[in-house]
Amino acid sequence: MTERLTSPPATRVETVTEVLHGHTIVDPYRWLEDDESPETRAWVDAQNAYTRRVLDASPSHARIRARLETLLSIGDISAPVMRGERAFFLRREGYENQPKLYLREGDSERVLLDPNQESAEGTTALDWWYPSPDGTLVAFGYSQDGDEESVLQVLDVARDTLLAERIDRTRFCSLAWLPDASGFYYTRYPQPGEVPPGEERYHRKVFFHRLGDDPAADPLVFGDGLPAEAQPHVRLSRDGRWLIVTVSHGWARADLYLHDRTRPEAGFIPVFVEEEALVEGFVHRGQLYLLTNLDAPRYRLLAVDPERPERQHWREIIAEPEEARIEQVVPVGDRLVVQTLVRATSRLTLHDLDGRPVRTLDLPGLGTVSGLNAESEGDRAFFRFESFTVPPTVFQCDTASGRITEWAAVEAPIDPAAYTTEQVWYRSADGTLVSMFIVARAGTPRDGSAPALLTGYGGFNISRTPLFDRRMFFWLEQGGVYALPNLRGGGEYGEEWHRAGMRERKQNVFDDFIAAAEYLIAEGYTRPERLAILGGSNGGLLVGAAMTQRPDLFRAVVCQVPLLDMLRYHRFLIARLWIPEYGSADDPEQFAYLYAYSPYHRVEDGTPYPAVLLTTATSDTRVAPLHARKMAARLQAATGSDLPVLLRVETAAGHGAGKPLGKQIAEQTDIWTFVCDQLGVTVA
Repeated sequence: MTERLTSPPATRVETVTEVLHGHTIVDPYRWLEDDESPETRAWVDAQNAYTRRVLDASPSHARIRARLETLLSIGDISAPVMRGERAFFLRREGYENQPKLYLREGDSERVLLDPNQESAEGTTALDWWYPSPDGTLVAFGYSQDGDEESVLQVLDVARDTLLAERIDRTRFCSLAWLPDASGFYYTRYPQPGEVPPGEERYHRKVFFHRLGDDPAADPLVFGDGLPAEAQPHVRLSRDGRWLIVTVSHGWARADLYLHDRTRPEAGFIPVFVEEEALVEGFVHRGQLYLLTNLDAPRYRLLAVDPERPERQHWREIIAEPEEARIEQVVPVGDRLVVQTLVRATSRLTLHDLDGRPVRTLDLPGLGTVSGLNAESEGDRAFFRFESFTVPPTVFQCDTASGRITEWAAVEAPIDPAAYTTEQVWYRSADGTLVSMFIVARAGTPRDGSAPALLTGYGGFNISRTPLFDRRMFFWLEQGGVYALPNLRGGGEYGEEWHRAGMRERKQNVFDDFIAAAEYLIAEGYTRPERLAILGGSNGGLLVGAAMTQRPDLFRAVVCQVPLLDMLRYHRFLIARLWIPEYGSADDPEQFAYLYAYSPYHRVEDGTPYPAVLLTTATSDTRVAPLHARKMAARLQAATGSDLPVLLRVETAAGHGAGKPLGKQIAEQTDIWTFVCDQLGVTVA
């Protein structure tokens, strides 16, 4: 018997019932948590086949792919990291699956690392890279299939050969070279057998490696006694004297320790510990600088004598701005370059080493600065600038004169004048004012007829600012409206804004997002049957919560690599790291608010849910694919509408970092086919 196109595969129900803190929890699809089960794999294959039948049947599918291939082939470039006259930077061109690491010296440049040559499928990714202070060596990490499980290697730049070093378990590696490039401090995770099974993705510590030594014998430098979930990061002063270790405890607290390498017997001095605040630091010309939100939610800069780092000796040199958030401070010669965020757009200013303002730098417009770095004893700073309609451009700044010149640019066949960008403010459920960017083709009507895509994130102190999203232009070309609100939980307006969307206040994030949709409808940008929402990771949780709380408000939902079962999320992969942000259902008080919004547990039988496309990947080592699997099964069984609930499971790909261009094109084609079909958009 031929299965109807609109009928999803049947899913076996095996109900697990448990009592948590006096509440009876029913889970009909817990068996789908088992990644290795042959039944789970067969079920995934059937779901993928169903999704393919639905999406491939769309008459727009081929046209969408053709346009996305062109748009996604628009290249990308990073700001360079300078080592003398050697500039190290990333660039991707055309249909290359992965960006390559380049070296530019004078007028010549060459490729140093090309991950595209490491895998025929383009699934080898360059996760991170650190050039030595003299630019002769580069430490880097490759990973496979999106798993982000990096293996550290070292490239000899002049000889274009790899040294013997191969150090695994260096996921998200933080690394600091010695001044003479004879070795480095680095972070890695435990070897098998060093910790109990299931703990291998925690217990990150700092080690020291001298080139040529056996990595298995690398001495432990820092990390004993830390909580398993703590995340240390290393930084070394230019002269090699001062080693800084910053330890992150979630996204709202960090500690900072200082070690004088000329006095090894002194150990690590706790400079900033057990404060409910964030901090990062650097040493420049013998002075320790601390950027912190302690008693300053929008951050301030402190100067500290590293030989007298006690709190009573701290000196504030840049106060907390009134209407901006300090994001980064970079030393360059006798200047400090200060990057701030003003109403979710970037500003750059120059200050002297005592914090006194010198000048404001002229940026090309309202947009986003990234990759800011500088020659610590030179006079040049480099950064990348982009906006919704301006492609990435790298600039060089002469900090003596403040003059900015273009260093490199991405060519893109996009006419910025064809589009409008506005920033609006709207009120959330509790009356809080929230900002939102709205991008559309010039002349788009405000009569509710336009299709709209609303996206967001709202968590982990991450700011959502204007970025050049190549995919967005396909949507704008179809007459679509693109909306990005700056939800609470993000970092756009400082730590108070972040904390207003954490743990027991997480519902504020969902309220902000729902209010953004209501604003778009009330102001005539769109109407519910023409409105789609999209989010990934924490943003997948966002759209999952919005869909289950207000299913009437949206026609289509794209939920990517999501967290959805908030009662069990912390039991899988690296998710214990996120307990400071979300809380844990093991705690009775935290269980109460997690259970109140957990999307998987909010699904109700017979509710007419929007069309839903859930995406995940088998190699995702951050968010377990089980969330998308269980939610797909639950929604397919529960929905009272005739709109499809689709599950797309990618193989040989992870959470998103390092995903090859070919897989990006295929995934984005499916996403936009789904959105256009559900919103009734005819693709020319």
